[in-house]
Amino acid sequence: MKHVSILVPAGEAVVGSIEGPHKVLSQVNELLAGAGQPPAFHIELVGLTKHKTFNRGLFTLHAHRTIDEDFQTDLIIIPAPHGDLAEAVALNHDLIAWIARQHAHGAEVASLCLGAFLLAATGLMDGRQCATHWLGAPQFATMYPAVHLVAEQVITDEQGLYSSGGAYSYLNLVLYLVEKYVSRDVAVCCAKVFQIDIGRRSQSPFVIFRGQKDHDDAPIRKAQEFIEQHYPERLAVDELAAQCCLSRRNFERRFKKATANTVAEYVQRVKIEAAKMSLESSQDNVSEVMYSVGYSDSKAFRTLFKRITGVSPLAYRDKYSRKALAA
Repeated sequence: MKHVSILVPAGEAVVGSIEGPHKVLSQVNELLAGAGQPPAFHIELVGLTKHKTFNRGLFTLHAHRTIDEDFQTDLIIIPAPHGDLAEAVALNHDLIAWIARQHAHGAEVASLCLGAFLLAATGLMDGRQCATHWLGAPQFATMYPAVHLVAEQVITDEQGLYSSGGAYSYLNLVLYLVEKYVSRDVAVCCAKVFQIDIGRRSQSPFVIFRGQKDHDDAPIRKAQEFIEQHYPERLAVDELAAQCCLSRRNFERRFKKATANTVAEYVQRVKIEAAKMSLESSQDNVSEVMYSVGYSDSKAFRTLFKRITGVSPLAYRDKYSRKALAA
């Protein structure tokens, strides 16, 4: 039987990312009991203190153990902090150190959503792939440059170090762990009970590209704004560099440093974001949308759209258009 420690962090947290895995793993034990089998998990809440309130006292959680107690766990689940993420890391310094010590003694670790910030703070993810909520991806990349951020993925598995994408996609990681520790059949049964799409592996369709402007490079921010206002046009890097009074080489270097994208990647993401909004709200067909954002090669547009969003333009419209949502 696996001992599972679901953490109760300091500061604010998304309580659902504590309760959710507890419910799913408890359901596994109930399913096994119904089949006359022993439980797979011994589940405990572990915190810095025995009692913790969240959401201004709306929720109070009672931890089974604190990290000061002497015990060894098999799996640590890190929930998503809420609010200032850098502050959350600072507040949970002792918890982060405890995670690293437990891992050194054989514990596996899984971060849920923005819990990746606490996992990365241990240093265990340096040089490894890690997912998190796409909203936190730019800040994550800045805070943890040694970690290989894969913002489009829902699940990563790095030899006993796991991470998940944003919001409720953490349930996909929990099911992944159920399948690994118990069986595929039990994981599928849990997916049916909780109505979770067990096959989802990408959060790309949910990403809203807002442009990375949280930097102090004013000329690059000016270039970003120009791109976002003139995306249907043919934008030459040399012309953008000239507008910023920079050489092409210096412009490209500074643009990549400020936005984490090359100029070409940024232009593509702006165009595809505009295409997504058009597919959601207009009656234009895919070809008309393609032309409206500055593309003329149908195959290239569809390939790029699928690479960025994970689905084809038609599939995106079928799922997210106002007409589809109203159906």
